[in-house]
Amino acid sequence: MTIQKNAPHQPLARASFGDDFLWGCSTSAFQIEGAGSTDGRVASIWDTFSAIPGKIRDGANGQVACDHYHRWPEDFDIGQSLGLNAYRFSIAWPRIFSGPGQPPNEAGLDFYSRLVDGMLERGLQPWATLYHWDLPQALQDQGGWANRATVDAFVDYADVVTRRLGDRVRHWITHNEPWCTAMHGNLDGMHAPGLRDAATALQVCHHVLLSHGLATPVIRANVPQAQVGIALSLHPIRPASDSEADRQAVARHDGFRNRWFLDPLYGRGYPQETLALLGAAAPAVLEGDMDAIAAPTDFVGLNYYFPEVVRDVPGRGAPAGFLRTEVALPQDRERTDFGWEVAPDGLTELLLRIAREYQPGPVYVTENGSSYDDAVQADGSVDDEARRHYLARHLAAVRAAQEQGVDVKGYFAWSLLDNFEWSEGYLRRFGIVHVDFETQQRTVKSSGRWYREFLHGRNER
Repeated sequence: MTIQKNAPHQPLARASFGDDFLWGCSTSAFQIEGAGSTDGRVASIWDTFSAIPGKIRDGANGQVACDHYHRWPEDFDIGQSLGLNAYRFSIAWPRIFSGPGQPPNEAGLDFYSRLVDGMLERGLQPWATLYHWDLPQALQDQGGWANRATVDAFVDYADVVTRRLGDRVRHWITHNEPWCTAMHGNLDGMHAPGLRDAATALQVCHHVLLSHGLATPVIRANVPQAQVGIALSLHPIRPASDSEADRQAVARHDGFRNRWFLDPLYGRGYPQETLALLGAAAPAVLEGDMDAIAAPTDFVGLNYYFPEVVRDVPGRGAPAGFLRTEVALPQDRERTDFGWEVAPDGLTELLLRIAREYQPGPVYVTENGSSYDDAVQADGSVDDEARRHYLARHLAAVRAAQEQGVDVKGYFAWSLLDNFEWSEGYLRRFGIVHVDFETQQRTVKSSGRWYREFLHGRNER
């Protein structure tokens, strides 16, 4: 892997972003909490999926993960020492409800109440995500997100959680990456629940978006001065060649990968040209659904990792044959050790596009990070130069978007801790803090030390 150390840049400092800019890290419950059967937590679809041989690359599970359930004070102390002023976390639905018709679990609500108090005590503004993929297995047993009843269950869950925490948590993200929930979980089977059916995936996607729209006014009613949004995984889509066929493939792919989410959220409905490609796989949409999905929000969260380069493939292609596209992997690109392209300009491109085409109000980069095969040195340190450089260049990309008028109001690095990385298990490390999963020892990597110096105003990129 080649690092472009001599790439042109302007000096960058924390003060450049504005006094009210939020600086945080993001985490998710299943990936860090552990305590899989503690205090009334029930199984999620990821517990079930992880138990199936071959589904997780290293055969691992999230029963212990980073043991954040017991070690959160140390983790928040680290966040405070880094100079963060915000912290994005998710709430585990299986800690709150054991199944349909059951009362909320007070022990689970108490845990998150303590968590929020711990953030506030350390000057970390809480940013809560209600759904980061850990659906209670009891709901999946009744059809999961493909069952419209799960929409109602989510709204009830959102109501209970925001009533309990809304006196202290103002910022709420309904869903993290509906694409992954729907498509990785139900189209390509990479994620829980591991299904492979286009019609199911598209119905799941519709119900997830609908649950966002229906939960939004409930959150507002429960939370004084609520700020409500959603976090989307979006990609610049680029052609594999200059051919007209590949340029048309970009339009088709973008309609499904990006506009399928942005258009309905901002009142335009599903892209008609994409619907025309779906045929019988198109979701069932009831009267009033699209109005509900377009409920006004206060911000949008952008999770950015890499562009997708696509080519035209007549008659077949991923993520589904109806697109007639496939993702290419050009060999002349800088990549992380996970194989993801490193393209900071893509972040600027997306921020400009969202602002120009959808006028969403404030935009927050709610995830951005990189996985490298970190080596622990003899003295216990972790010198992750590539990640440090990645972080600096992507912050410069955010600043470039600001300079062109985009109202970017915060940046959350993914992730604070190395963690359970879904179907990759513990093989991929995204953290700016190293976790020894045998001992649970935390070590701030050089990328984390750089972030600390940057946030304390003691260095420039």
